[in-house]
Amino acid sequence: MSFLVLNCGSSSIKVTLYGEDSGEVIHHSVTERVTDHRGSLAGIFQQIQALLPGGLSSLRAVGHRVVHGGRRFRGPVIIDEDVLAGIRGYAEIAPLHNPPNIMGIEESARMAPEALQVAVFDTSFHSAIPSHAHNYAIPMELAKKHRIRRYGFHGISHQYIHCRALALAGKGEGGLERVITCHLGAGCSIAAVLNGRCVDTSMGFTPLEGLVMGTRSGDLDPAIVHYLLSPEGGRMSDGQVYDLLNRESGLKGLSGLSADVRDLIETRAEGHEGAALALSVFNYRLKKYIAAYHGVLGGAQALVFSGGIGENSPEVRSEALEGLGPLGFSIDPDANVRTVVAEREITGEGSAVRIFVVPTDEDRMIYEEVRKLITK
Repeated sequence: MSFLVLNCGSSSIKVTLYGEDSGEVIHHSVTERVTDHRGSLAGIFQQIQALLPGGLSSLRAVGHRVVHGGRRFRGPVIIDEDVLAGIRGYAEIAPLHNPPNIMGIEESARMAPEALQVAVFDTSFHSAIPSHAHNYAIPMELAKKHRIRRYGFHGISHQYIHCRALALAGKGEGGLERVITCHLGAGCSIAAVLNGRCVDTSMGFTPLEGLVMGTRSGDLDPAIVHYLLSPEGGRMSDGQVYDLLNRESGLKGLSGLSADVRDLIETRAEGHEGAALALSVFNYRLKKYIAAYHGVLGGAQALVFSGGIGENSPEVRSEALEGLGPLGFSIDPDANVRTVVAEREITGEGSAVRIFVVPTDEDRMIYEEVRKLITK
């Protein structure tokens, strides 16, 4: 029997096939620029069927990444009609993500009806955030009516890199109770983890809040939206403002050049002012959040970098920690430069906080969660 992990996104579909006992990756593929999800899924399942000696009937379970589980789903669940209805109920606040997730679930159940369908939620790891961290300072009646609160995202990745940091710390180290995890990619978020439970995270009601990202603005004064809608601000439409903040801002908007940190580092060295500005704003915002979550945790014991930027950019890691020496953050410059897409500790001499780089593996985390759930 085998396990399949299916991540059906808005414009891409990722699948990873695992052996049940060994956890060995049998197959992995990514389909980009998807315009016909059902057609693409049919082709993917035909491919999976050809790989399995017993066909799709030998699949024990399919684990689905579901972006939004709201307050209801605080851990992985076996999908039935009631669960599917709950996932549909959150589609209105995750319109780009939950609908394709649902499509993946429905097509998977049709193609592999004998397999258990299991949902693993990106919001679950953040569901323990206390009320003082998840509430916005708006009238509570309005917040409850419209389910407005901090949900947080990238939870599967934060959970995985937290687990790996504990493993890297090694036995006999006294454990790591207070950990800051940074998922830095096209989307970026940071989390404060206390005794294995997330107590705060930078993304909020949507994935737009928090750190500067590839094309998303992150934190900004809400009155800017009102201004852009006004005659003085150009009378943009709601849709134009939403598109601006999600697709034309962040590193791309600041630099006027690219959303890719690699391009920006290269052109900064050539004297491009926009690239220099974008990187300085990105690193400054990240530094502020690291320092803030250090305070939230009462002194972090570890800091973990992950995601495409966190794993690949020694420059971002070192520049984001500049000036944080008095708080106990010191990075080993040689280890930092040598560490690209590798699992390694890069703590500097005398650092009070252990610093790790961990390539994220959301599919592996989903596999582990599914297997744990169905073998209880």
